[in-house]
Amino acid sequence: MRRSFSIIAPTKWLKHSIITTPPTLLRSLSYFSPHHHPPPDPDDPTNLLKEDGVSLCSHMWLQNFKSPHKTSSNLTSLLRRFELWVLAYQKVSCDELGAYVPRSSIHRPALENLLSLRNSVLDDRFKWGARLDFYIKSPRDKTDYESLSKRKIKALLTTTQPTPFQDRIVQEVLLMILEPVYESRFSQKSFAFRPGRTAHTVLRVIRRNFAGYLWYLKGDLSVVLDGMKVGFVVSSLMRDVRDKKVIDLIKSALVTPVVTTSKVEGDEKKKTKKRKYQKKRVLADDEPKPDPYWLETFFGFAPEEANKSPQWGHCGILSPLLVNVCLDELDRYMEAKVKDFYRPSKSDVIWNSPEGEGSDQGNTSWPEFVPTSGPDKTRKMDYVRYGGHILIGVRGPRADAATLRKELIEFVDQKYMLRLDNENLPIEHITKGIMFLDHVLCRRVVYPTLRYTATGGKIISEKGVGTLLSVTASLKQCIKQFRKLNFIKGDRDPDPQPCFRMFHATQAHTNAQMNKFLTTVAEWYRFADNRKKIVNFCSYIVRGSLAKLYAAKYKLRSRAKVYKGASRNLSRPLKEKKGLSPEYNNLLRMGLAESIDGLVYTRMSLVPETDYSPFPANWRPEHEKFLMEYLRLDEPKTLEEQKRFIRENGLVSPQDYTSMLVWNYKRNAIPMDQVSILKDQPFLLGSSSNYNRDNDDDDDDDEEKSKEEDDDGLHIARM
Repeated sequence: MRRSFSIIAPTKWLKHSIITTPPTLLRSLSYFSPHHHPPPDPDDPTNLLKEDGVSLCSHMWLQNFKSPHKTSSNLTSLLRRFELWVLAYQKVSCDELGAYVPRSSIHRPALENLLSLRNSVLDDRFKWGARLDFYIKSPRDKTDYESLSKRKIKALLTTTQPTPFQDRIVQEVLLMILEPVYESRFSQKSFAFRPGRTAHTVLRVIRRNFAGYLWYLKGDLSVVLDGMKVGFVVSSLMRDVRDKKVIDLIKSALVTPVVTTSKVEGDEKKKTKKRKYQKKRVLADDEPKPDPYWLETFFGFAPEEANKSPQWGHCGILSPLLVNVCLDELDRYMEAKVKDFYRPSKSDVIWNSPEGEGSDQGNTSWPEFVPTSGPDKTRKMDYVRYGGHILIGVRGPRADAATLRKELIEFVDQKYMLRLDNENLPIEHITKGIMFLDHVLCRRVVYPTLRYTATGGKIISEKGVGTLLSVTASLKQCIKQFRKLNFIKGDRDPDPQPCFRMFHATQAHTNAQMNKFLTTVAEWYRFADNRKKIVNFCSYIVRGSLAKLYAAKYKLRSRAKVYKGASRNLSRPLKEKKGLSPEYNNLLRMGLAESIDGLVYTRMSLVPETDYSPFPANWRPEHEKFLMEYLRLDEPKTLEEQKRFIRENGLVSPQDYTSMLVWNYKRNAIPMDQVSILKDQPFLLGSSSNYNRDNDDDDDDDEEKSKEEDDDGLHIARM
């Protein structure tokens, strides 16, 4: 009875409690049941994230490269996609914080503010350059703008301020939408401000395609980078984009004035204002350590053509794309000129085929070498543009180059309202050396030994003669850049000067900074013919500058004593007085001292060789090649070609290929490649064309081998 009561009593109590429980409490209890899901919150911004932002961007690139000449008229639908706004927020936050922000770690208030920013852009309520009213603020901005004083508000509205956080988000969204539209349309002759194309690409293209040209035209259109008329920019955009909301948004960014402080007013305030003691700013735990000396040294060595970046109104990171959109018509004009100028000559050794630009020259493995030819040479020209700087190479008489210059000046005057004269677009001969991107293009006459096989198999060796295009780093420009950074003084015999800006840094930190600089310089001169010489010169200047700095810091009086104590690469520690501190090796072992890295490239033999890797004729960046290959695989024609190839040649899967390797290794004790396997076992291909059917004995042997292998468990795919 006691055991039955213990089972029945709780059941009666539960039944009684359910009967006496009010229905509202029952509904609340049923809400927490495991089979009940709460209704979705209509105000939750995460419900708008239906797709990954990266996959959406990839789809945009694929669609634009699939139909590059199609006019884009429905970009507002992409502007509504909240996934792009979240991706833009992640990119801008990464630039702001120095760390990647996953989408799962973005809090709901930030998503709600981001959604309100998107709605304001779609409803035409967004204003560029707002200083006080923000839809969304930077995660690092902790300022309470409502409690600011009138003086601070006035200073905020009248002085130069960095680009607001919300403006950069809108710029990123516009860039993600417009960049795939125009990248599929841009000319292959432009290289600046485009993904996958750098100054190194220009140098390799020049080395590959500009061999044999005698006359060069070098033009400077960098005035375009300062700004163009708004009407011209809008008309250039509307050639390919017919979306009113996107066009109006860019137009308002160009029209809205940018508040800047003039330098004269700033200098007067600095003179009248008393100097106050500045407190040392304590860095946060997740804040990266600033490195101003390294940044100044790095950007100080930028070439003249790449030293200027456009900033149009409130467009920000969208400005370089707009520059290429405006100058794309110039690229198309020059491409037509290149085709019209081509006149092949049968007596010439190179470029004598009627195809013109698609034809290759004599030696593709050594494209900078051009053999001599007869008096009637092929007339040809080529063109590249890097930002606002253009370079044109002409093979033919100088009169043709002069005619081309005249036509180009008229085109630029009519299209861009820029007045160019003969001084701004000079014609220079290759023998004088053409400066472009801090490299000198020159010509050398070489006499290589040409070996070829004559009739009858006889190998003939004879001396040839030709010209070689040399891309050489300019030592004069290098000295000029060092003088800007106060590393040297003097022109003919440059003398290194101590870099006192690193006086309070440790020896390990100073050496690490200079190693960064030297490795960057060595990478910049990667394709220069005199790479070893120029990098060795830079190493000599930096090493002498550091030696003078350490001589002044540790009171050693001369560079010779510094080299004696710190060795040639300055890797040994220097101390002011000996005997007062433990040995450096003991401190390093105990972890009380940081290791000192010696300077790199202290000898010319340590400098890497020049990169002469061959450059394809119709080169494209990796992402474009991937897109074109993906689109080609997606076509039905490609699928039919693959099916026909499989029907003719058969198919061996990777698993069967591995099993064949294992079986042959077991049977023959020799690892065999695929070609040997297919030769030994031609029945694997399933095609009658791959082995001889006339030999009946071989057929019988093959059938016996196949039966033995099937009995042993070797499974092979047959077509």
